[in-house]
Amino acid sequence: MTAREAVTTFARRLSAAGIADGDARFEAKILVLQAAGMTPESLHIAGERQLDDDVVEAANALVARRTRREPLAYIQGFREFYGMAIRVTPAVLIPRPETEFVVQAILDYVGSCRVCRVVDVGTGSGAIAVAVALSSPNARLWATDLSSAALAIARRNAADRGVTACIDFAEGDLLTPVVSNAPFDVIASNPPYIAPEEIDALEPEVRDWEPRIALGTHADPLHFYRRLAREATPLLAPGGLLVVEVGLGQSDAVAELWQRAGLTAVSVTDDYAGIPRVVSGRALGIP
Repeated sequence: MTAREAVTTFARRLSAAGIADGDARFEAKILVLQAAGMTPESLHIAGERQLDDDVVEAANALVARRTRREPLAYIQGFREFYGMAIRVTPAVLIPRPETEFVVQAILDYVGSCRVCRVVDVGTGSGAIAVAVALSSPNARLWATDLSSAALAIARRNAADRGVTACIDFAEGDLLTPVVSNAPFDVIASNPPYIAPEEIDALEPEVRDWEPRIALGTHADPLHFYRRLAREATPLLAPGGLLVVEVGLGQSDAVAELWQRAGLTAVSVTDDYAGIPRVVSGRALGIP
């Protein structure tokens, strides 16, 4: 089997498994590249060259995983986020492009202060904390998560980018493990926000593979926003920022929670698709 034949054959299998035709060919190419250890350029050059049997076998195994709708990011072991490759495993939620708007909101705030104390609540893969650490020398970061397995991945991502010294990782519920480090200039979070009864309607890649605890296990999808409104606001420095990612249709309700908690300058930012995705507010006082 040549490289070109392999891509065509595997694309058909992926398409038959329910992956959109355009995505199927792209992903087949990615998986052949991974199995062969090739670059896109070398695969193009080797298009008519016979692949070794062990490469075909390895590609077959990768494609078999994808036909079971295992996310491509878990198969590859990483996902691109904010211009960097973030390690991911089934222990962590796969970073989404919309979460980059949380990072940008943090950086916009951090740029205005000499040293900013930032906590990333429910850090998962560490994508937010690592992106902020890489982009801002002004940030002093903490990152919390209830999952020790997630924190292990987050620490590896920090080490990969050389920012381990910039981030303190702490295991525990929301802000509990870092209360003694308050006040914070920024508290940020991409919390679970999907109601359990909504999960069955999600794509198999999300429903069957990503950690339920990171998607949502509470009947009230605003559970964590209510807690953050109560628990994060008292830990903010004067003028500090509370910023979160929200689910589809949740922005107005979360903005109201922020206002009721006494935050000012409450704002909502749309994501790349024009969906209201990030809600932020400022604590009273002058920073």
